[in-house]
Amino acid sequence: MRAALLQMTSSDLPEDNLQQARGMLLEAKEAGADFAFLPEVMNCLSTSRSHQKAVLQTEEDDATLKALQALCAELEIWLLVGSLGLKTEDADGRFANRSFVVSDKGEIVARYDKIHMFDVDVTPEETYRESDGYRPGDRAVVAQTPFGAIGMSICYDVRFGGLHRTLAQHGAEILTVPAAFSHVTGRAHWETLLRARAIETGCFVIAPAQTGQHPTTRGQSRRTHGHSMVIAPWGEVLADAGEAKGVTLVDVDLSLVQKARRQVPSLQHDRDFDGP
Repeated sequence: MRAALLQMTSSDLPEDNLQQARGMLLEAKEAGADFAFLPEVMNCLSTSRSHQKAVLQTEEDDATLKALQALCAELEIWLLVGSLGLKTEDADGRFANRSFVVSDKGEIVARYDKIHMFDVDVTPEETYRESDGYRPGDRAVVAQTPFGAIGMSICYDVRFGGLHRTLAQHGAEILTVPAAFSHVTGRAHWETLLRARAIETGCFVIAPAQTGQHPTTRGQSRRTHGHSMVIAPWGEVLADAGEAKGVTLVDVDLSLVQKARRQVPSLQHDRDFDGP
């Protein structure tokens, strides 16, 4: 599989972000990609809940999702829509942070709602309460594709090794971690966490990321870390996209999954224990 990581700098305007993604998808297809990977909240990166309410749509009505499905069918390319912010029918009005796998026929093969919410105080000036606007998912998902089984996660999920171990033990060969990672925590933890998830599971980790200072019409601007990465099952960094927007291509050889798991079959070595 030739994978294309599409590193974006999304604004809070879905139409503009769709055009940015469209251009990158065309470039990826031209370069021979079989499967493209978009980052988290690629349709609208915003800190303003009122703005999100004004521009976000339900999955059934979302213009970005429909356009990306049509483009996949036109280009005959598979796509991970890293995630979209979407309206829901929840009584409290919170959104879903939802990832999609779309086939080369434009069909939605799998969807996953981010489980772990980023409610943290990174610094006194940089605080996040994702659960104020987004409601957490409650179901792990492994998507079946011609290129291997994909265990789906999103951004902050990467800190929860148990989720990824469970995905691997249920057949995942590739773990996806689309992200809009904080610049502060990204510098400290991003690569280490991705490599740890690959080593623990013997999976490829494919992590397309948002990057840079994000334009905004409402609310505060955010800065994200970038450095979209592909990690091999033995822990090697196969690609690091740095901080620039653009397309990064990597050839993924799934035979390395079985090789790593033969060398260290830790997924088969769980034991029950008591305490503390």
